[in-house]
Amino acid sequence: MADLFDRVAREPDSVAAYGAHPAQVVDVYRSAEWGPTVLLVHGGYWRARYDRMHLRPMAEALASRGLTVVLPEYRRIGDEGGGWPAALDDVRAAVEWASSAGLAPDVVAGHSAGGHLAVRAFTEAPGREAWVGLAATPLVVALAGVLDLAEAHRGRYSDDAVGELLSVDAPGFAERLASADPLGLPSPVGGVHLVHGTADEDVPVVQSRSYARAHPDAALSELEGADHFDLIDPTAPAFAAVVEALTAPRS
Repeated sequence: MADLFDRVAREPDSVAAYGAHPAQVVDVYRSAEWGPTVLLVHGGYWRARYDRMHLRPMAEALASRGLTVVLPEYRRIGDEGGGWPAALDDVRAAVEWASSAGLAPDVVAGHSAGGHLAVRAFTEAPGREAWVGLAATPLVVALAGVLDLAEAHRGRYSDDAVGELLSVDAPGFAERLASADPLGLPSPVGGVHLVHGTADEDVPVVQSRSYARAHPDAALSELEGADHFDLIDPTAPAFAAVVEALTAPRS
């Protein structure tokens, strides 16, 4: 993991703001070839100490393979006004910015907590008005996504990051958990593909398995022996399966 976080990628082709907060920016990595556009949401258990920089090598690698990549930052726990629901609002705002900039994503993908945000961005909680950010609905690809927040809270994943995100000690936690947790909500209209390594110790593969059981329309690809960071490491054997998931033709 340390090696991955220490890598230096080329600078993006452009950096743009989609809002007024310093965290509301996107990197754009353009491909010289025609290919799908992917909006890629980074993870880090929603915390400010992890930012989009660790996904720049992945964005660069995808651009070299013919994809245009939009890599947003978003307000995280520890940022002014960050956490929930700001992180979700920012991902949606980044999607809308990309659409208005001629970069409407064919795929919205996210790794780890970013997988949660990618899925949740295209899922509506009961009783809330549906969000429509695009004329065409993208496929959502969750890479080692945190998709069962109740289990992540019970298991205290990453020192109970879910409790931190949703303010476990404040009134209304149960309601916030139900609204934030994709497991009990409808599937994204454009479909969802889950990719997860069987050796993941940071976000166990049971997270994707549980989501797939609750959502039979979801596709699940388990990568034998892959760990949490293999899915975002362009030098890892598992990365080929990630590229395939991001570029597979849609039925």
